[in-house]
Amino acid sequence: VQLQASGGGLVQPGGSLRLSCAASGSIFSIKNMGWYRQAQGKERELVAFIITDGGSTNYADAVRGRFTISRDNAKNTVYLQMSSLKPEDTAVYYCTAVFGIGSRRVWGQGTLVTVSS
Repeated sequence: VQLQASGGGLVQPGGSLRLSCAASGSIFSIKNMGWYRQAQGKERELVAFIITDGGSTNYADAVRGRFTISRDNAKNTVYLQMSSLKPEDTAVYYCTAVFGIGSRRVWGQGTLVTVSS
């Protein structure tokens, strides 16, 4: 499985941005996909993920109610719609997927989100 993330950029506080993560390869084996983020000087943290079978979602407390993760199965793409962005949301966002019998994890390249006026 390979992941290609896109959609980062500079946005003002209170603004919105949508990240995309396109999966390729053995997509039939993907169990879940999600997003982590890593702010400068901090550890990587979970933002949100979506389960392939059933579509259930989970969010970090810091983003719940502001971010929405969704998927387009036809495009093999997962989206992260981010609204009401805050400066503390500034980070490199990484797309990730868990796949295969051994539940391996793969990472896409990071995409930088900067929330600043």
